[in-house]
Amino acid sequence: MEFTTYFLNEVLRKRPEIQIIWVIETFHFPDFIEIQLDGRIRLWKWIDRTKKYLRVIVLEDGLTIHNAFFDRGFKP
Repeated sequence: MEFTTYFLNEVLRKRPEIQIIWVIETFHFPDFIEIQLDGRIRLWKWIDRTKKYLRVIVLEDGLTIHNAFFDRGFKP
């Protein structure tokens, strides 16, 4: 597992409510998975502490985390 520069420099700074452990858990144990048309992978995991789904975007290589945010519109 790796992280893009965007994730490390922007996502973590702009969204301090997201804990890195939640991102890692979502990467390893997602509740839902979807592959985008561009090949990137969407992963969702329910975070009990926040009562929200966390969406993590992984690059086409399946190893590099690019983005993470709470997905208010996600319906399982």
